[in-house]
Amino acid sequence: MICRILLLIILTSCVSGSFVVNVTQTSYQAENSHKITLEWTFTTNPDRSTKTLNILCELFISDKSSVLYHVHEGVEVSESQDEKFSGRVQSDKDALREGRIRLQLSRLRTDDSGLYLCEVNTDYGFSVGRCRLNVTCFHTSNLQTVSPQPESRESQHIVGLSLVLSVLALVVICAVLCLVGIRKRKQTLTSVSEMKPIRT
Repeated sequence: MICRILLLIILTSCVSGSFVVNVTQTSYQAENSHKITLEWTFTTNPDRSTKTLNILCELFISDKSSVLYHVHEGVEVSESQDEKFSGRVQSDKDALREGRIRLQLSRLRTDDSGLYLCEVNTDYGFSVGRCRLNVTCFHTSNLQTVSPQPESRESQHIVGLSLVLSVLALVVICAVLCLVGIRKRKQTLTSVSEMKPIRT
């Protein structure tokens, strides 16, 4: 597999500068479960038929390759797509006519990270464009959660003391009110008993 990559690079450098495949970005960064659009451009020739257009875009990880997108003689070949990309790649057919390969890769996974090579082969030239994609997991470590701290013994004592003092204050107020009530009652009784009956 490494030999194949080296051979592609050597062949690309040997081909004349009339046909070129470029990448819009050499490096992409994305998060897990998101989507991204990888894009390459190539030299078009309006005098040539699209039936001579062959495109193979692959992901290379170590010595293993996975087909992301394949066009053979102007027709997209979905059967050759690797299973790991099944249902996750959408191509822009209008852009392809303009010499742009736009592939939207959705539901990204960390194992989508790696080197992406896109070979374009026509009857008027051959070239390869390369880019890297790095997919990272979304970490919640930046989000801080504040957990309630257990109350210290000192604060527990203060709360307990406040409660006891409140109860004592309530008892004192009730006792004072009772005493005031009793005293008024006594005064009322004595004033009634001192009243002399009126004789007729």
